Amino acid sequence: MFIVVKNTVNMKEFDVVIVGGGMVGATVACGLGGSNLKVAVIEQAIPDEFTTEQPHDLRVSALSLASKKILEVVGAWDGVLNRRYCPFRRMRVWETAGDTEFNSDDIELPELGYIVENRVTQLALLDQLANFDNVELIAPVSIKTINYSASGQTTLILSDDSKLKTNMLVAADGGNSRVRQTVGLGVTSWDYQQHAMVIYVETDYEQQDITWQRFVPSGPQAFLPLTGNYGSIVWYNSADEVRRLKTLSSDALIAELTATFPECLGKINQVLGVASFPLKRQHAQQYVKAGVALVGDAAHMINPLAGQGVNIGLLDAAALAEVLVEANEKGENIGDVSVLHRYEKMRRNENLRMMTVMDAFYRVFSNKILPIKFIRNFGLGLAERISPVKNKVTRMAIGLDGNLPKLARGKSLSKS
Repeated sequence: MFIVVKNTVNMKEFDVVIVGGGMVGATVACGLGGSNLKVAVIEQAIPDEFTTEQPHDLRVSALSLASKKILEVVGAWDGVLNRRYCPFRRMRVWETAGDTEFNSDDIELPELGYIVENRVTQLALLDQLANFDNVELIAPVSIKTINYSASGQTTLILSDDSKLKTNMLVAADGGNSRVRQTVGLGVTSWDYQQHAMVIYVETDYEQQDITWQRFVPSGPQAFLPLTGNYGSIVWYNSADEVRRLKTLSSDALIAELTATFPECLGKINQVLGVASFPLKRQHAQQYVKAGVALVGDAAHMINPLAGQGVNIGLLDAAALAEVLVEANEKGENIGDVSVLHRYEKMRRNENLRMMTVMDAFYRVFSNKILPIKFIRNFGLGLAERISPVKNKVTRMAIGLDGNLPKLARGKSLSKS
């Protein structure tokens, strides 16, 4: 179990202060664990502990193999395995005439990824933080004031009136990042005019080893397997339709799901939870400035179509930890903008590429124009028949393609 530290000294100084102890922020901290850097993680709310008797959380993520490697190297993956996770070997994408299935056997791997509750991943990371003498978790606490200085130390005043000083501030505080807004890093954003409805269900089928995504005129429909006879359905639709669906009784919603979703899902016995959120794209115009770096949703919000949001956030965390550790070992000022630009160079274009691919995928498959429907169906059929293309797409989807940071390649950040 992790240890929560409350700051009892009026003023403390740290080399790095990470605002946000969620999956991404905690991964940055674990990546810096064991280094010569003195690190603090500020978190508003510690998640409830986990027991196997609890129902699955609504918030789950499809962790890629690259994310698994990062969690393994920082020592948190065992904490996931000791709680709850669901491996999957296949991914199926289809429309009326086009269909392709990606299989881990095709690239000679045992799995393509893992469906894991967000709380499970966060708890595993927070557990690991307790093993590092150079990392303090300060929680539960909020921030009153951020006094940012580009030329000196930044001071944070917390809700318990304690103060922290640091040369390096990491924003891991989500899409509405207070740190990003305070230091004046702008974003470009737009709404997709659609909502995603997440529905936690019990089905007749035992755990499946496949995730699938089907495209219909109203938007994508997806299924993520969970342990036991449970699954997570993601239903993309207009905001008005999602609002209507959320007002239905459990029996009426099951009837809608049965009429709308394919038989391969299996009979739905119960609806156990429902949530929804608007689809939005957002990208920071810069990831860094002197003494500040953005990671995860603070830097980018991506269409959740292929579940890549958390995965690219963990790659951000791994890359930033790598840059900070290596700069510190060389005796460089870790808050210098020339150092932080190395992180931005590693991640911003990679993230932009993924966001652009997801946007193109979303727009092509949401389009009802007949020539475009023909092209996308033809493309799916082509991908099914040409193995090198299919395998390239598979490797990209599971995070094993592109310029990967050391942790995602299974390498330690230490000199040894």
